Amino acid sequence: MAKASDRFESVFIDGSPLSESGVRQIIVDKETGVNYLIWKSGYAGGITPLLDAEGKVVISK
Repeated sequence: MAKASDRFESVFIDGSPLSESGVRQIIVDKETGVNYLIWKSGYAGGITPLLDAEGKVVISK
């Protein structure tokens, strides 16, 4: 099994940890191709699979 640092690739980062809107990041799981949206602001944050307009999980080939 791959190490966590090898399995995920960051493909998009926007924002600043110093701003109220925080940092938005999209990462891709290299094994499954699933895209995840990560949001971090202060001590709060969340992660969810990225969905397309039809509500299906976005998968990169």
